[in-house]
Amino acid sequence: MSAPDACRTTLEIDSQPETWRRAADSAGGFAAALPRRGERVAVVGCGTSWFMALAYAQLRESGGHGETDAFAASEFPTGRTYDRVLAITRSGTTTEVLDLLAAVKGTVPTAAITADPKTAVMELADAVAVLDFADEESVVQTRFATTVLALLRAHLEAEGALPAGVLPMSRAIADAERAVATELAPEVCAAEQFTFLGTGWTYGLALEAGLKMREAAGAWTESYPAMEYRHGPISITGPGRVAWLFGAAPQGLDDDVARVGGTFVAASGDAADALDPLADLILAQRLAVVIAQGRGYDPDRPRNLTRSVILDHGQG
Repeated sequence: MSAPDACRTTLEIDSQPETWRRAADSAGGFAAALPRRGERVAVVGCGTSWFMALAYAQLRESGGHGETDAFAASEFPTGRTYDRVLAITRSGTTTEVLDLLAAVKGTVPTAAITADPKTAVMELADAVAVLDFADEESVVQTRFATTVLALLRAHLEAEGALPAGVLPMSRAIADAERAVATELAPEVCAAEQFTFLGTGWTYGLALEAGLKMREAAGAWTESYPAMEYRHGPISITGPGRVAWLFGAAPQGLDDDVARVGGTFVAASGDAADALDPLADLILAQRLAVVIAQGRGYDPDRPRNLTRSVILDHGQG
């Protein structure tokens, strides 16, 4: 299928190989803000940032770097004890994140990863990693979120704590370059419904892919752990509907999707030429733009959304 017109979101999506490269190269310079080996860490965020927190938590803990939990900032369990709270916030102004950092300040070391060094998060967090080169004009997050995960993966790689089977960032960056140039399949672009699946750290990517499709295109999407798909969600799959898997496929899953008439997509997985799952997310981002434009929507200005959620605590 031909590429969509170059909106701002598309330009930001296509820039991800370079922002990942910069993040990987700069990981050592952000040591003060990044978890240390053995620390018990809580990673928090809202929306896309929460999904990146989920992916990182799985990567870090399964790689033996330390016990790691991920929470939506509004759901942080204040009664638990952690060695560090790490907040992910593109804008540095999201109310729930700032409220949490203020509430725990002085009781636990805090850190943040942000794109904007001129916001309140710089004062509320004890240490901050600023990825201003990955900031975005678009409301819908694409490159900032993946660049954060690239930074965190590069840090784990440098610490010798990448889980078995997770590729080095050099390969992920090369795969990202492939992903921005890969032609999207017509049957995927024409589908009416999408179910995104993942296992372990890629479940966070599946959640994020679904969110991108909803935000940019208003598309009907669902996301599940891959092994949960056959416990009910498969009932939604059929002709004109897609089951998209990030990472290696559970045995027989492709056959199950085919049996009900659905389209199975697995650009990342066990094959030698498979994309890194984070690069596979780029394909889903691009698909969201294609579908949005096909429906007459502006991906740069999604309905009902703002770049940052700032709440007025004075309102009931």
